[in-house]
Amino acid sequence: MSSNNEKLVPKSCFDCVKSIESVYTGGCVAINKDESRIFTTCNEDIEVLDFGTSAKLAELKGDTEIITSFAVKPDGSHLVSASRSQLLTIWDLSTFKSVRSFKAHEAPVITMDIDQTSTLVATGSADSTVKVWDIDRGYCTHNFKGHGGLVTCVKFHPNKDDICLVSASDDGVIRVWSLSKGKCIATMESHVSVVRSIDFTQHDNGQFMVTAGRDKIINVWSWKRKALERTIPTYETMEAAGLLEIDSDIGLGTRYKNVIYGGGEKGIIRLWNMDSGEELFAQAKELNSKHAFVSILYLAQSQDLVAITNDENLLFYHTAKRLERVRQVVGYNEEVIDLAFVGPDQKHLAVATNTEQLRIYDTDNLNCELAYGHKDIILCLGVHKSCRILATGSKDNTAMVWMINMNASVNERVVCVATAVGHTKAVGAVCLAQGADCAFMLTGSEDRTVKMWDLGPLHHLFENPEQVSTKIKETGPAKLRSLYTFQAHDKDINSICVAPNDNIFATGSQDKTAKVWDVATGKPLGTLQGHRRGVWSVAFSPVDRVIATTSADRTIKMWSLSDFSCLKTFEGHTNSVLRSEFLTKGTQLMTTGSDGLIKLWNIKDAECVLTLDKHENKIWTLAKQHSEELVATGGADSVIRIWKDTTKEEIERLHKEDSRLLEQQQALDNFLVAKDYRNAIMLTLSLDQPHRLLNIFQDVISAAERRDGLDAETELDSDGRDAEQAIVGAHVVDDVIGSLAPDQLERLLGYVRNWNTNAKFARVAQAVLYCVLTKYTSQTILDLPSAKDLISAIQPYSERHFSRFDSLLTDSFIVDYTLHAMESFHPVGMETLTINADDDDDDDE
Repeated sequence: MSSNNEKLVPKSCFDCVKSIESVYTGGCVAINKDESRIFTTCNEDIEVLDFGTSAKLAELKGDTEIITSFAVKPDGSHLVSASRSQLLTIWDLSTFKSVRSFKAHEAPVITMDIDQTSTLVATGSADSTVKVWDIDRGYCTHNFKGHGGLVTCVKFHPNKDDICLVSASDDGVIRVWSLSKGKCIATMESHVSVVRSIDFTQHDNGQFMVTAGRDKIINVWSWKRKALERTIPTYETMEAAGLLEIDSDIGLGTRYKNVIYGGGEKGIIRLWNMDSGEELFAQAKELNSKHAFVSILYLAQSQDLVAITNDENLLFYHTAKRLERVRQVVGYNEEVIDLAFVGPDQKHLAVATNTEQLRIYDTDNLNCELAYGHKDIILCLGVHKSCRILATGSKDNTAMVWMINMNASVNERVVCVATAVGHTKAVGAVCLAQGADCAFMLTGSEDRTVKMWDLGPLHHLFENPEQVSTKIKETGPAKLRSLYTFQAHDKDINSICVAPNDNIFATGSQDKTAKVWDVATGKPLGTLQGHRRGVWSVAFSPVDRVIATTSADRTIKMWSLSDFSCLKTFEGHTNSVLRSEFLTKGTQLMTTGSDGLIKLWNIKDAECVLTLDKHENKIWTLAKQHSEELVATGGADSVIRIWKDTTKEEIERLHKEDSRLLEQQQALDNFLVAKDYRNAIMLTLSLDQPHRLLNIFQDVISAAERRDGLDAETELDSDGRDAEQAIVGAHVVDDVIGSLAPDQLERLLGYVRNWNTNAKFARVAQAVLYCVLTKYTSQTILDLPSAKDLISAIQPYSERHFSRFDSLLTDSFIVDYTLHAMESFHPVGMETLTINADDDDDDDE
């Protein structure tokens, strides 16, 4: 019984533990030499990512202009960047702060390279000039002119004894510049289009040079003769090319001395033997993939090639495994439309964005798998309770069924096993049966129809997931058969959901209604009417016979499945409510909206117990794990947030905090009884209890006043100081105030500011303030972070109190004058004598 109660503890706290954000929006990418960091261009900023996990380490804030190029020193200490503002900025990578900025060219810098000594950086610009800069000192050492067009590529020769620089322009001309002579020593003309890459052989100190361009050729040059050795036709526009290390293993059994890698418009990496020009290997194009490569980086330490695609992805290929893809980093997600946790342990997240690719993220390291199949944007996802079967609906009017096995080899992890063709418009809602056999799939479309698809022919695949890839390669994806089709609504269908028992399903539509249907026959069972605008989502309770609907009218409604009446209406969102999920065994409901808010509701009393605000735009989707430990949200801000249920930890923390506070309160009471004002004041400040501290000061001052009112000898403190000279009633209190840390002093002055606004407490406030001004220098007070605000708040009230006291003092003169005047008419001494005489007469009688 106790275990059930623990499971039903209402959730009250979620913390964002991970965010999947945009880290690359096109442009330059670099990886430092020790392969510990990835540097990417993200609009006008540069993102610094951890190489192993892709987690964001830092962000180098730009100058509000788009970054055009950057390069990292080989020693990894600095990064040099250029933007459209024509400024060259040098960044210290130990602090991630800008060291200096200066204008480099008369036009934007297009390309740059840093020499092997990490001393010089060469920049090529759209103004047709090439400049060489001393990075540490920040001045230009050479300015080379001679190109007739945009400088598209620069590269330092590896020979450190005679430093030379090679540059190429969009007219296909390659120039060699000698830094010692300060002039062009050779011109190489063979390319007829833009040259995109330059590289040198490293083992022989750069005796050969390789260049590639958009004229669909790779040229091999003799450095000594500055002459063309060989031309290798590639039959594709080349965007990147380079040389692997000597005798590198490329997984072909035979090792070749000099191997050229390259890629471009075809979106595959190809390998050539530099010595013979023979093509050694070419990757197979991934099914339905449309990307092209814009750059390729070679990682000598790990023997990986990193291909940067035109759709902002980073693909990692291992050379020793015949260029098998070992990792993928997605740079930009666009608008996140739908999410679903997949995999047996639900550590992977299926994501539908404004692309035709299905994306599967590993939530541990943010590695991403891309699955190609649809020909247009994926609009919706549906997942089976086993989390191994996923359905997708797309703008291409089709739905697909996928098998997911993240433990399989790279190209077999996400496999399309069936397609459903039949809708005449985009499929905007999809749902799988929740039974163990996953017998059917339901789809809803913009053509206003609902179709039920028979998944029976796929059962042999569902039961043997390890054979899926082999069988699909032999037969291809199955063509699903529709069991029934009917028009369900008068407008677009936004959502479809099947009940946990697979007997009924519900649909939500832009026609402001939700409807409940019988699964077996497709006949309507009831209509849920009451929303004033379109219904965005429907969800069945996992335990009760109720259904939740969310609408553009900013409300969530709970409906009974017995009579289809509205049981409750939840109000709180300020814009359309887009998605809902039941939590805590159906006792709570989580919703997301166009207002960018996530709300958690207690269904029993329709109370919102938690609001999360981390998104900057509408939140389209919401997904949860079966354990409800993690919840994921995504929306129009292109960010995926992963939230962890920390209710248990928060309750434990609050219990510990209450216990700690109780102990501290008891200690404070003990200090006050013992008149240990030093410890009492310090503890009160740490507990942030201004009223308690005010009472302590009032008691000390009152005790001092009572002591002064007695006719006694001068009282001394325990340390021998005159107690009457204390500012706040006791020297020990003055000493405590004079020994506060800056943060404690700032807190005390904040209390004084508040006390000073009330005339009742002004006397204590002024005494404490006087003590502070006596014990601390003005500079110490001004160094406090909020000193300006504190002074501006204390000063006017202090002036008001001084004016009031001055007025009272002036009025007291009238009282003194009145008493003095009364004494002249009836002296006090005569009255005393008369009274004494009367007493004597009474005694005689």
